[in-house]
Amino acid sequence: MIREFDLSGRLAVVTGGAAGIGRAISEVLAEAGAKVVIADRNPDAAHALASELDAIPLALDVTDPEAAEAAAARLAAEHGPAMILVNNAGIVQNGPALEIDIADWQRVIDVDLNGVFYTARAFGRHMVAAGKGAVVNTSSMAAEIVVHPQPQIAYNAAKAGVNMITKSLAVEWAGKVRVNAVAPGYTATELTLLGRSKPEWFNTWLAGIPMGRLATPREIALAVAFLASDAASYITGTVLTVDGGYTAL
Repeated sequence: MIREFDLSGRLAVVTGGAAGIGRAISEVLAEAGAKVVIADRNPDAAHALASELDAIPLALDVTDPEAAEAAAARLAAEHGPAMILVNNAGIVQNGPALEIDIADWQRVIDVDLNGVFYTARAFGRHMVAAGKGAVVNTSSMAAEIVVHPQPQIAYNAAKAGVNMITKSLAVEWAGKVRVNAVAPGYTATELTLLGRSKPEWFNTWLAGIPMGRLATPREIALAVAFLASDAASYITGTVLTVDGGYTAL
């Protein structure tokens, strides 16, 4: 292995780490040698994957800032501060702006935007104190463009905020902690099942992807592993788009 890609000895926390893209990220970071903490609101799923990867399961609701602070402190006391944090937990709610329920709007913003800040602050506090670490946030190509035909204003707005959190923290913590984001395009996960079941959505998606297919979760995870590694030692404040060329059109 190229030494800059080797994550041996590093504690890596992955939120939403038990399913979808998060599961693939947990698997890839473990392959690269990291000791992975699978942080998920589904403790059974976290424990099941942890047993496969020799990882650490952690029940965590990213919308609870006090829980995030407590988890970060507990892990630091038991294992040393996490050197990698992947803020991957996320949900989507489709619906026109004039019809979306305010509770649904608030839930998406709380998980996809507030949760990123809460966990970045909680774990970043220990990284900054240690003077080293890497945060990778899961954004989306929807942070930069309005994807269609599905309406998803809350998700789009939240991911745009994730990009600015990424850039802001990268500047604040420069020289100590690198902060970047990966912006996936359409990926074959549970999150896109609804769209893939609707031909009028799915066919539109494929028509807009120059590579003509959805990403696999592993393809996104490999980009995350790169940004988390020393191979990206001079990269901070960057949003790496992994979308098969969708936003190039």
